[in-house]
Amino acid sequence: MLQFRKPVLAAAQAAAILLGAAEAVGATPVRTDFHVQAADGLAIRVREVVAAKKEEERSTAQPLVLVHGARVPGIASFDLDVPHGSLAADLASALGTAVYVMDARGYGGSGRPAAMERPPGESRPQSRANEVVRDIDAVVREVSRRHANAQVNLLGWATGGMWAAYYASLWPERVARLATLNALYGGASTHATLGPGSPNSDPAHPERLRPTTGGYARYDSASLLPSWDRSIPSDDKAAWRAPEIARAYADAALRSDPQSGRQTPPAFRAPLGAIEDSFYQAGGRRLFDASFITAPVLVVRSERDFWSRPEDAEAFARDAVRAASVRIVTIPGATHYVHLDRPERGRERLMGELAGFLRGTSATASSGS
Repeated sequence: MLQFRKPVLAAAQAAAILLGAAEAVGATPVRTDFHVQAADGLAIRVREVVAAKKEEERSTAQPLVLVHGARVPGIASFDLDVPHGSLAADLASALGTAVYVMDARGYGGSGRPAAMERPPGESRPQSRANEVVRDIDAVVREVSRRHANAQVNLLGWATGGMWAAYYASLWPERVARLATLNALYGGASTHATLGPGSPNSDPAHPERLRPTTGGYARYDSASLLPSWDRSIPSDDKAAWRAPEIARAYADAALRSDPQSGRQTPPAFRAPLGAIEDSFYQAGGRRLFDASFITAPVLVVRSERDFWSRPEDAEAFARDAVRAASVRIVTIPGATHYVHLDRPERGRERLMGELAGFLRGTSATASSGS
């Protein structure tokens, strides 16, 4: 039986984790891109990020796979080539192991469903969760093969957190540790922007997704920052988020789609299956059962997140009765994009929590932060 208690992370231990992560940021990573084949034959792009350390300095930590969210693919989310813009590189340095950044089907360098080559109104939302978990499985199997059949750590952001947890419930034996960042879980039936009664809802049947929702949407660079800006409690956004990170994030998102330049202004395609999945989760439905997960779990929420709710973290912890441990952490003042915010605005705390958990040195069971 999972015991819920207030986690206590010794101050010296937390400081050591943060110091190690901070020192590791300066290491030069080595990046290698490759593709794996999903069960239905679609090509899934993966980037391996390894810190350029001496071989004797490498740890025996399990490899880590990062799973992006609903709109922006993996590299733009996790591997920007600017200071503090690459969670993948910083975790590879801090952990001394390889980190893999994947693109789900329909995103970035991965294959796109045939429907995404037609106008969006001609298909239903593409890249639903039941398909994306197959993509994750193809990546996990290849990563495991490259690491002597080791179990794999998973970290998913927003919808990626839901996808990663869904995967961990289906193949628990393949997952060493699971971390989710600002993920939904169907913990409440109301949501300000996503679920029933929101603009995504069918006016005639509020519990259903709007039937005119197409297979995908196009996003220009200007559409990527308003939700981030609204969650920053300051008129000076640069005090919270480095301008070079905002530019790199938007530029990388546009570069992820070879068709972006065909639009005016340039705009990249993103499948809307993640929005359908999130609509149901935001309305209180759960697309998977967390009781099948057996790995230790870290559930991280940003205090100023607009996507997940405290009820999602609490419901996940209640359901994950067979997990080796569950720890819930709320990062004070942090935004949905905490891993891209300035270190002092929550990113440093996030790095410390993730490094400690993935090393296996943080508190082991919890409720709270």
